[in-house]
Amino acid sequence: MGQDAHRWSTFHGERTLVVAARTVTSTVRALETLPSLLRDDARVTVVFAYDPTSAFNDGVLGLLHSAGCRVAPWEQLGQIAPDLILSASENIDVPEGDCPVLVLPHGVGFQKFVPDSRSHHERLSGVVPDSLLESGRAWLAVSHPAQEEQLLATHPKAAGRTLLVGDPCFDELVGSRSRRGAYREALGVAEHQRLVVVSSTWGRTSLLGSLPDLLPRLIAQLPCDEYRVGAIVHPNVWSAHGAWQIRTLQAAALDAGLLLMPTVHAWRPALVAADLVVGDHGSVTLYGAAAGTPLLLAAYGSDAVPGTAVHELAAIAPRLEPRGNLRQQVEDVIRGHMPERYAAVAAQAFAEPGHALARLRTALYRLLKLPEPSSRPPGPLILPVPDPPASPVTSWQVTTTVTGNSVAPSVTVHRFPATVTSYGKTSPESAALFTHLACVDDERDRRLTESASVLVRRQPTPTSVGALCWIEDALAQLPGSLLAASAVRGGTCLVGLRDGPVVEAAVTGPAPDPGLLAAIVYACLRAGLPLDGAQVALRIGDLRDEDVVLRLRPAPPSG
Repeated sequence: MGQDAHRWSTFHGERTLVVAARTVTSTVRALETLPSLLRDDARVTVVFAYDPTSAFNDGVLGLLHSAGCRVAPWEQLGQIAPDLILSASENIDVPEGDCPVLVLPHGVGFQKFVPDSRSHHERLSGVVPDSLLESGRAWLAVSHPAQEEQLLATHPKAAGRTLLVGDPCFDELVGSRSRRGAYREALGVAEHQRLVVVSSTWGRTSLLGSLPDLLPRLIAQLPCDEYRVGAIVHPNVWSAHGAWQIRTLQAAALDAGLLLMPTVHAWRPALVAADLVVGDHGSVTLYGAAAGTPLLLAAYGSDAVPGTAVHELAAIAPRLEPRGNLRQQVEDVIRGHMPERYAAVAAQAFAEPGHALARLRTALYRLLKLPEPSSRPPGPLILPVPDPPASPVTSWQVTTTVTGNSVAPSVTVHRFPATVTSYGKTSPESAALFTHLACVDDERDRRLTESASVLVRRQPTPTSVGALCWIEDALAQLPGSLLAASAVRGGTCLVGLRDGPVVEAAVTGPAPDPGLLAAIVYACLRAGLPLDGAQVALRIGDLRDEDVVLRLRPAPPSG
């Protein structure tokens, strides 16, 4: 930068594009979009400029540096003569000059009223100040003609200042559905499990702002062998409150295996992987529903704008009753969902599906006054596989229900992470229903391990001898436990009882979690069923059965 920058530069472009980075949300949108638009074109020099004036600026510099961007302070923009300024934040303080300003949406349209940093009033999110519209420099990219009509009704000066391009983010979500299985596998969601993704925008009327305890209560009512729960939290929440505050407020849910998506990138494959979205009036909720995912609307704030696509979505989406039976509501919505339920909403929000990047590249080069590259127009890319964002669960409250008879018993197992049991409901025990606490050997809360009836070794041992030694040591160290279980490499599981016998549990199919086999032994023990030579049907909720064969191992010879 500066008058003699050419002396030090390796690349000498014909045009200079300044990317204004003000918030994490807007910066991410630019970083995700620009590489496809400017690919292999040495004619354009890109300068990233950091505008620190937003209340949500925390994380922007770190994001730019992690992406390998060289960043100029905002006050040095006067030393540049840009040919185009691009931003996905409408609230930047544009320097004087006559170069055009292209504003990309950082969500879906103009669907939310937000505080105005220049006054004590509210403003329509996504709309630049009237002064910039009057200057004739601003161009607003929109994803649907209805958004232009909305703008003209409230901001007449926006007439002729919009560019219909579509939505690159929505195109990627739809185009990545073929990779849904890979995303689920990367997130640790098994084939038989359902993934419930909770999405929250920012502000007091958002889902987390109005229902901060919904995540642990949801996990407490969805058995963890049948469900996984993820959360997509708006980057403004992370910027305003910090990761430490969020993780502290959601500590119980995180310890219970919550898939808390990082602030950038990973939320998109998680949304593709979801079986259900529990959301609010934020853009992520609209993206999910428009892509065909079942939806439960848990919050809808007065800051949502009437007449927008998200407003139409709220009119037809089923509402979550937060204090009702959450599992029943989740299952009812998934079971009754029709894939085309929100097709009309999608058609109102996203025009030109599949062509957003191509149309945006055309607009960008026209504003740069350069011919488009001769390469073929860019199309939506398949989203990358995310890194797993959850810690393993280390303790469970386990409910077992015994049905059938002593000849052909069946045990249904429901496990709930122990850290959220205070948010759920516990069924009273009966002659056929039993509840116990189970912990793995790396549980950090000593109070839980000392209270556990069942101890489970997380990693299988190479040999039966190693498993027997671990069982003996575990029961000796924790005298309050009734039994301890360890898988053995090769597929079997040994379950040792405090009074001495050891039960070998084997399945005909893939070896399940040893905690499930330990639950069968516990249930049979409590129900008075035989443990030697028994064949028990393990039922995990309503999803699958496994046949488990139990037999007592011979006692080692004395002496």
